[in-house]
Amino acid sequence: MIQSLSGPVDTRPWWQKLVQNYTLRTFVQSLFTVWAVITFVFFLIRLMPGNPVEIYVNYLMNTENLTYQDAYNRAASQFKFDPDASVVQQYFVYLGQLLRGDMGESITSTGTKVSSQILRYLPWTVFCVGSALLISFLLGMLLGMLAAYFRNTWVDNVISFLASIVSAVPDYIWAILILIIFGVQLKWFNVGDMRGTYDPATPPGFNLPFILSALQHAILPITTYVLGSIGRWVLAMRGSTTSTLGEDYVNIARARGLKQNRIMTAYVGRNAALPLFTLLAISIGFVLGGSVIVEEAFVYKGLGSFLFWSISQRDYTSMQGVLLIITIAVVFSNMLADLLYSRLDPRVRVTGDK
Repeated sequence: MIQSLSGPVDTRPWWQKLVQNYTLRTFVQSLFTVWAVITFVFFLIRLMPGNPVEIYVNYLMNTENLTYQDAYNRAASQFKFDPDASVVQQYFVYLGQLLRGDMGESITSTGTKVSSQILRYLPWTVFCVGSALLISFLLGMLLGMLAAYFRNTWVDNVISFLASIVSAVPDYIWAILILIIFGVQLKWFNVGDMRGTYDPATPPGFNLPFILSALQHAILPITTYVLGSIGRWVLAMRGSTTSTLGEDYVNIARARGLKQNRIMTAYVGRNAALPLFTLLAISIGFVLGGSVIVEEAFVYKGLGSFLFWSISQRDYTSMQGVLLIITIAVVFSNMLADLLYSRLDPRVRVTGDK
């Protein structure tokens, strides 16, 4: 750096500026993480017992009473998979496909692109888990502020106690409790009618009957996700709000005679919510990855249910495609949170970075 009359002049060469750029470094690290994860996943799933051919051979032998050789010949002719092929060779073929933007074809559904299958199931998971994340985040902030404002009173004790309880119970436990208590015991709803993502008798489209049917089938998974995540938002917002209430600018606002509602919204709420937006950015990535057990419990045909089916059938290409999407979502949501925090607190960036 050289100081001039108009201010400091950056004399670093362009390549040094590029290397020291915080945003670029974070992006490159994210790409490397994605590559490392998909490489690990590729070899890991091939260490699982059985392969697509063996799974289908056993199915044919049990259901159609075929001999092993007949079942094997039928499976080998139906699937585009060679169990004797080199794993390393398969890996480089897979990387080449990814560089061309191709996830390959499903092994067990010959001729079907993995990308088309993912696009079929992905919107339902995004809608269901994304709606639950938004609801739990907004309710959590509201209840957390309420608990902090009435701290050390019965309101704070009740909200904090309930938040601690619900945050300690995993979402799949909530799914089982909802099905057993409200579906089987109390019979508030018919478990069979709630299966799937919408009523098959309702024609898909942007119309009121289809929207109501989709909401009806998604209400139980959404409730499950909200119960499983709202507790941590409440506790995080309560802690952040409590620390913000002791700041000098809040005391000055009170001394100026500002209304309590304005202090809680403009001074306390806005500043207390900043750390939670970083957590929200991180949580967005886990929208796709945390739905397997819950979707299976409610037979909700989303990405998690498709991943479970792919694992049971040892459909390697479908598993790789789903896990790739989940990895990208998690890694780049963390990158988004990192960049967001670097803007909120520039101290995390290196000195001189622009």
